[in-house]
Amino acid sequence: MSYQELITNGIKRLRIGNQLTQAQFAEVVGLSVEAIRNIEHQKYTPSAKTIDAICNKFNLSPIDLLIPAVSDDKSSIINAINGKLKDCELLELGSINAMIDVIRKTYRH
Repeated sequence: MSYQELITNGIKRLRIGNQLTQAQFAEVVGLSVEAIRNIEHQKYTPSAKTIDAICNKFNLSPIDLLIPAVSDDKSSIINAINGKLKDCELLELGSINAMIDVIRKTYRH
């Protein structure tokens, strides 16, 4: 997925997650409805200034807009992980395994 897709999907996800129409979201962040529509339809990538304004209004970091939504469906998460693991080299798989062990220990207390 490209940077533009990630950022525009993140902005749309933020708007919908806050139950805002495009008009309401535009008002909150100080943009026109047409600008929001163009961003969501990937007609243009928002500027750093626009991204910063959106993040400030919703108390987010720009990285929060780039991270795709995580599914609550365990099987779809496992399928996504398995698809990514197939492309990994042995050294990468070893590192991933070690990270998983650390995460599991951290959250099991």
